[in-house]
Amino acid sequence: MIKTTYEEELNRKGSFTYTCSGISMLPLLRQRKDLFTIEKKSGRCQKYDVVLYKRPPEFYVLHRVVEVRENDYVILGDNCLNKEYAIKDEDIIGVMTSFVRNGKEYTVDHKGYRIYSKVWCFLYPLRKLWKKFRILCGKVLKK
Repeated sequence: MIKTTYEEELNRKGSFTYTCSGISMLPLLRQRKDLFTIEKKSGRCQKYDVVLYKRPPEFYVLHRVVEVRENDYVILGDNCLNKEYAIKDEDIIGVMTSFVRNGKEYTVDHKGYRIYSKVWCFLYPLRKLWKKFRILCGKVLKK
């Protein structure tokens, strides 16, 4: 069996569909349950795009663009506390165009998905505060 990289698959086919491993995009994408489709990136990404990018050496990450800056992006997983800075265009290999949840496909143009993306990003400060509070409570309860 020949192993191909995501970049090779995008260059060959223009898109691919895969399932996520990890919880960083919860509640949008559930680990090993939901599928997502990535298309080859063309041009600059936009705020709220979910992008597949590469961290050295060979680590691929699927997270959301929360800020578009002149020379880079600020990116955050939907279930993460810490933003990632200085993600460049050359790091991003593809953009999510749709996902499948419970057997139903949704495009990123779907009204419900667009609302979710904006509300989820807007609530980030409250979500971050809530997660930190839960972590603190866990530490206190362990003692």
